[in-house]
Amino acid sequence: MALNGCRLGFYEPIRTGLATAVFNDSLRRSVPINLFAGAASGVLGAVAGSPFCIVKTRLQSYSPFLPVGTQHRYRNAVDGLRQIQANDGFKGWYRGVGAAMIRTGFGGSVQLPTYFLAKRRLVQHLGMTEGIALHLASSTVSGFAVCCAMHPLDTIMSRMYNQNGNLYNGVFDCLYKTITTEGFWAIYKGYFAHLTRLLPHTILTLSFAEQTVKFVRKYEDRIFSPATNKIV
Repeated sequence: MALNGCRLGFYEPIRTGLATAVFNDSLRRSVPINLFAGAASGVLGAVAGSPFCIVKTRLQSYSPFLPVGTQHRYRNAVDGLRQIQANDGFKGWYRGVGAAMIRTGFGGSVQLPTYFLAKRRLVQHLGMTEGIALHLASSTVSGFAVCCAMHPLDTIMSRMYNQNGNLYNGVFDCLYKTITTEGFWAIYKGYFAHLTRLLPHTILTLSFAEQTVKFVRKYEDRIFSPATNKIV
């Protein structure tokens, strides 16, 4: 909620603000502005969601029967946050946040701009009209693009979140050590598992977001239309 809420919620205000400042037209679409707005909203989401992501990663990695990698024994998410704060202080909640910011910034810069670009191209070249079918097709394209762009950084983020001590000195150190010891394709480990998670997530998120925006605008038009506010 924190990560995606910020990523989706801040995108349009940032984009319209920049479009107004640069072009004096909030409706103007510009690829550089779209990319920047997506990246900026992704970074904000990463900062907001990082404490919860690090606990999630460690909870998922823990196994008392087949331990793999560094193990952290937490009873639940709240206990995980408490233990991290007790052992590493408040900054422990943000271990690996640099990787998360880069990862989510990359994902944000690709996801929404690719989605809106796919929508325009599908309308122009395939004659599709506004509706659920267009939203599903556009979000599918976006999901593939996001997974390709974000997965290497997702691998790095997961390794930094799950480390004990100071195995990695930063994002680029982790990337360097992973590639030099395991080969280039190590950063794409688990790609298809990630795709099977991210693709439905992107399709549902963006499709429901479109329907929600449509509903809210329809409701606002009914409430704030001149006819309803007219004094008789």
